[in-house]
Amino acid sequence: MTSAPSASGAREAHPDNLGHVIFIAASAAMGGFLFGYDSSVINGAVEAIRSRYDIGSAALAQVIAIALIGCAIGAATAGRIADRIGRIRCMQISAVLFLVSAIGSALPFALYDLAFWRIVGGFAIGMASVIGPAYIAEVSPPAYRGRLGSFQQAAIVVGIAMSQLVNWGILQAAGGDQRGEVLGLEAWQVMLGVMVVPAALYGMLSFAIPESPRYLVSAGKDERARAVLREVEGEHVDLDARVAEIQENLHREHKPTFKDLLGGRFWFLPIVWVGIGLSAFQQLVGINVAFYYSSTLWQSVGVNPTDSFFYSFTTSIINIIGTVVAMIFVDRIGRRPLALIGSVGMCIGLALEAWAFSYDLVDGKLPATQGWVALIAAHWFVFFFAMSWGVVVWVFLGEMFPNRIRAAALGVAASAQWIANWAITASFPSLADWNLSATYIIYACFAALSIPFVLKFVKETKGKALEEMG
Repeated sequence: MTSAPSASGAREAHPDNLGHVIFIAASAAMGGFLFGYDSSVINGAVEAIRSRYDIGSAALAQVIAIALIGCAIGAATAGRIADRIGRIRCMQISAVLFLVSAIGSALPFALYDLAFWRIVGGFAIGMASVIGPAYIAEVSPPAYRGRLGSFQQAAIVVGIAMSQLVNWGILQAAGGDQRGEVLGLEAWQVMLGVMVVPAALYGMLSFAIPESPRYLVSAGKDERARAVLREVEGEHVDLDARVAEIQENLHREHKPTFKDLLGGRFWFLPIVWVGIGLSAFQQLVGINVAFYYSSTLWQSVGVNPTDSFFYSFTTSIINIIGTVVAMIFVDRIGRRPLALIGSVGMCIGLALEAWAFSYDLVDGKLPATQGWVALIAAHWFVFFFAMSWGVVVWVFLGEMFPNRIRAAALGVAASAQWIANWAITASFPSLADWNLSATYIIYACFAALSIPFVLKFVKETKGKALEEMG
């Protein structure tokens, strides 16, 4: 299906200063950086929190996973907040919440206090996960929207890697002891507190970028919208026609509700269940174990803390490489083939980890062969996840639903993702105490089940207009 040319010339628009538009998108993507950083920084504090508060695996898991409650609330409310007060104000609120969460998490006076600040940080993550991509899409010239939109995912994986690198550096300064003293605090407290730096930078950058022209038009600020459109799309676009296009789209837009998703024999429409399935499988393969617990995992099989933090950092680098591979190939070979390749690769990696962890420890360590297999397989698993399901699921969810239910269906699918994320994060410490090898067999089974799920239920969306979906 070929779209008719835009009367305003927006589709062919090229900004007069592309570097400035890139700066705007990159500034907004700082929310994604904080998303990744905050999600992963706890990795360096897990064992120290267990020791400091003398808690078991089940209680520890709840402290780690409780941030996901805030994530779900933040994601569910961010859209409405942004529609009422604007995208930029929403970013600023998110930056403040990130900042106070970092300070509170670094200076907790009790375990429940730490848990509260984790929820606050989670709320900020949820907001950032919604506002960043929406804002970037609204300020990007159509010809550059795909590339600029990829900044958000790239920022997330860079944030994950940066948190692991900072954690490793702080641990080095503390002599390899997560509870060693750094700057008058225990090392793990400094790890959580360092996030004030990117949070403050995010807040400052939000004052340097313009409000979304879509929000400005919806708020009746047409002149300001014209100025922003001139700034991001160039002088040669018919600005009056562009504003009129936005106004027409706003008036024509159908606001989907939960009722629109209901139908069929199993409550939701079949396409909604497919979205829920994609979201669930993305988390049920255990990917967040690699980012929340990898340091703890390596230490549990005899790797010293400093080396375990270094391995966590190298895993994050592999995550970045895999994400770049996905960004290169998702539009070339298609979403379904990439998902299937990733599922097979993840299944192999998880099965090898299960095999390696099935061996008894010798002097507190895995035998040499099994140790190397576990390390290589962990990196293999993260690479195949990042080059497939890490990116492809978000592409599918943005494309696969019919226009009239897209926003509501995406919200339900995203909620399923947070729930599955919480289930894996909260259960891993107890499952690992029970049987680490069996835990990885469970994750491998979910990776294997994702193959027939994709083959039977998921349709390719590559090269199709959004109007063709459903």
